Amino acid sequence: MGNLKHSATGTFGILTAGGDCPGLNAAIRGVCRAAYDRYGMNIVGIANGYRGLIEENWRSLRPVDVYGILTRGGTILGASREKPFKVKKGESDSEIELDKVAAIKENYKKLGLDCLVVLGGNGTNTTGYLLSQEGLNVLGLPKTIDNDIVGTDRTFGFHSALAIGTEAIDRLHSTAQSHSRVIVIELMGHKAGWLALYAGVAGGGDVILIPEIPYDIAVIARHLEKRAGEGKTFSIVAVAEGALSVEEAAMDKKDRKKYREETGFPSIGYRVAREIEEETGMETRATVLGYVQRGGIPTASDRVLATSLGTAAADLLAQGEYGKMVALAGDSIKPVDLSVPAGKVKTVPPDHYMLDTALAVGTCLGY
Repeated sequence: MGNLKHSATGTFGILTAGGDCPGLNAAIRGVCRAAYDRYGMNIVGIANGYRGLIEENWRSLRPVDVYGILTRGGTILGASREKPFKVKKGESDSEIELDKVAAIKENYKKLGLDCLVVLGGNGTNTTGYLLSQEGLNVLGLPKTIDNDIVGTDRTFGFHSALAIGTEAIDRLHSTAQSHSRVIVIELMGHKAGWLALYAGVAGGGDVILIPEIPYDIAVIARHLEKRAGEGKTFSIVAVAEGALSVEEAAMDKKDRKKYREETGFPSIGYRVAREIEEETGMETRATVLGYVQRGGIPTASDRVLATSLGTAAADLLAQGEYGKMVALAGDSIKPVDLSVPAGKVKTVPPDHYMLDTALAVGTCLGY
């Protein structure tokens, strides 16, 4: 603890919110080690996301608490999807939710925090921005396997999920080939198709369907039949969970939800598998990876990114530079204003090079 550098922040709280993902513990360690070892800050670990700050569930974090967590999956702090600013359906204003915001502000002061560090995705950083508008000092770190946060080139968690998705596709190739089947693999990605697109290309997917490009099942059927005619006895179809047909794209959200409920399929992967079988007569199976994509240890790339973002956050804390999200920009780590990611989703743009890469190697994108 000798020769500590000056810090504008004496005590800060840290929480992880939203879904878990590989790299969270690495980021916690990065923030805490640098904040303590370099600047001598006091650290309060808040349990279960914003819920812990509402329900007074926290503890002091010491260096020993973050030793050995670099390689661990999940989060030692726990997480929840608590959204204190969310207004309940049918209510123009919600006293309950407003009480939660008030509790967060009160407990922030009670703990004597100079800043709150939040590790999470779109919702977490949006809540962080709204809290900053309420007068709290907040710093955000971008994590999500979906890679859909505006303001950063990449989120930690994405690379690990990509590795898992790619390995799954690799393994499905052998089964598809052995049985001369079409196998549909459903990957995560409600609003953005980064994971399905990258895993599909990396795994040699023959069809890739993402939310940004509505699919035409007739086009997919022709592509698969053409492959079969060329003597290619099996095919792999990578589908993002948020993929939708051209018919669904023309519907509003309410009608689309009703339509999906009426079709009765548990998820888009199963529906696409049935559609392919009905259109082509080919034997088709579906596999849904689900939470497997979010579990387990982070890749080396995610460990490095999470650690770098964490140590950069500690430097911002020391400088008293709040209201920012720490982001990857090219080969540099830079802060961006929390308003940049707030309420936005980074989707795959129509001119992204990876789409052309997929098309160039003969992949069908559903249109």
